[in-house]
Amino acid sequence: MIRIGIYGYGNIARGVECAIRQNPDMTLAAIFTRREPKTVKTVFGETPVFRADEVTAHADDIDVMILCGGSATDLPVQTPQLAKYFNVIDSFDTHARIAEHFANVDAAAKEGGKTAVISVGWDPGLFSLNHLYAAAILPDGRDYTFWGRGVSQGHSDAIRRIDGVADARQYTVPVPEALRAVRAGEDPELTTRQKHTRECFVVAEPGADKARIEREIKEMPNYFADYDTTVTFVTQEELDRDHAGLPHQGFVIRSGVTGRDGEHKHIVEYSLKLDSNPEFTASVLLAYARAAYRLNRSGDIGCKTVLDIAPSLLSPKTGADLIEYLL
Repeated sequence: MIRIGIYGYGNIARGVECAIRQNPDMTLAAIFTRREPKTVKTVFGETPVFRADEVTAHADDIDVMILCGGSATDLPVQTPQLAKYFNVIDSFDTHARIAEHFANVDAAAKEGGKTAVISVGWDPGLFSLNHLYAAAILPDGRDYTFWGRGVSQGHSDAIRRIDGVADARQYTVPVPEALRAVRAGEDPELTTRQKHTRECFVVAEPGADKARIEREIKEMPNYFADYDTTVTFVTQEELDRDHAGLPHQGFVIRSGVTGRDGEHKHIVEYSLKLDSNPEFTASVLLAYARAAYRLNRSGDIGCKTVLDIAPSLLSPKTGADLIEYLL
C-alpha cells in the first residue's frame, strides 16, 4: 500500500481524500493543516489530522505527500521545503514561473534523496502532454489552448489573498470567435487577450476599498494583467447561491499539415468537461503520486514534470495487463 499524506486541507485535499477510496493500492495516512486540527472536519472523519509544523516528525509514515496549497504563495515555499523530507506532488500552475519552481524543487529533492512531481493537473499537466504528442506528430502546425467557461481555483485563490477580499470566484471564458476560427482550421494568430476573458465575482470585507481591490486584480501579473477582466462585487450570500460549484472545461487543439506541399490539413483536439475541477485535479495528483513512489523506489530522484514520466507508471496495472488491455 502506498501511504499518502495531505498537506493543506481545502477543496483539492477533500478531492484527494475521496479519490483515495477509488485507488485500492493507496491509503490515507495523515492530514496536515495550518489550522487547529480539532477544528478541521474531514470528509470521512477517519484520518488523523496534525498541525502543519509537525509534518517532518511523520517522514517515516508517509510514502508520498500531496501538497494541496495555492500556487500564488503556498507552493513556491512549501514544495521545496517538504521535498527534502518526502516524495511530493503539487499542482503549481503559474505557467510563467514553472521553470523557476522546478529548479528550486529539484535542488531540494536531490538533497533529500526524494522524488518530486510538480505542476500536475490538467493544465499544466494533461494538456501539456497532449500538446507534446500532437506537436511531435504534426511538426508543421500551431498549438492552441482554451480554458472554460469554468472556475479557476488558482486565480480565485490569488484574488482571495488581496487585502480586503473576504471571498471570490474567478471564471475563465473562451472568446467564441477565436475558438470557432481555430476549429475551422483558419490558423489565426491570437494574443492572450484575444483568446480569453476573465470574470471575477468578489466579496469585499466591510469598509474595504473596492476601487483598490479592482485595480489590484486587473493589474496582477501572471494572472489578470494580460486579459480583459471584469470585476463584479457581490455579497457572500450571492456568491454562495450563484457560484458554489467548481466546474471547468478546456480544449487543446493542434492544427497541422502534411503532404508534399502541405496540402492536407489535420486538427487534433483534446477536451475535458468537469463537474468538479478540484476533484478531477485530485485524481490526477494521485495517479502521479503512484508514479513518484515507483520512481523513488527505483532510485530516480529529483524533480519531474508530467513530460518526464512514462504513462505506464500511472496505472496500478502491470505491464502485461496494460498490453493486453490497451494494445
